[in-house]
Amino acid sequence: MADVLPLVEARLRSALGEPDARAAVTFLGTDRIEVLRFTEGDIVRYATLGMSAQPMSDPTAVLADPVKGPRAELVVSVRAGLADTDKVLRPLAVLAASPQVEGVVVAPGASLDVGEPLWPGASFTSVLVAEPGGLVEDLELDEPLNPVRFLPLLPMTPNEAAWKRVHGAEALQERWLTNGTDLRDPSRKSVPLE
Repeated sequence: MADVLPLVEARLRSALGEPDARAAVTFLGTDRIEVLRFTEGDIVRYATLGMSAQPMSDPTAVLADPVKGPRAELVVSVRAGLADTDKVLRPLAVLAASPQVEGVVVAPGASLDVGEPLWPGASFTSVLVAEPGGLVEDLELDEPLNPVRFLPLLPMTPNEAAWKRVHGAEALQERWLTNGTDLRDPSRKSVPLE
């Protein structure tokens, strides 16, 4: 079976250009996760590479299927120069390793929490997993493998995360849209939730 990571990296490069930095993190008992940084104008994008090497499996399954199951990588986009966002590398790698470590399936609409600021001074400790396909198209793989989906992560403040738990992901995204929230602003405050 072909290694999917070179194909994933090629898809990221075709969509986002050449990475200008990369870092690798390895957690005990997991595969290595790399985070690639892409800069385009005043936008910096961080994309994981390694999460899709294994399919995510249902945490209630007795045995994880080594072939079938959803595959994904994570992408965060922020405005450059407003915060030390390069420190997002470790929290992003932690989130990418969560399917292997915690047996979770990361899917659109989910909330992921790292329990600490995503970067120094950030008011965000969690992210909302958004719908894929806008920035980086899904990568189709040979049968029986599922395609790799590139899931955008939208940073959430603790208040937004709590509001989302009650009202749902769609309602929070609607609130952001209504208020013209710049989700790429690494120093933004919580959207009004009254």
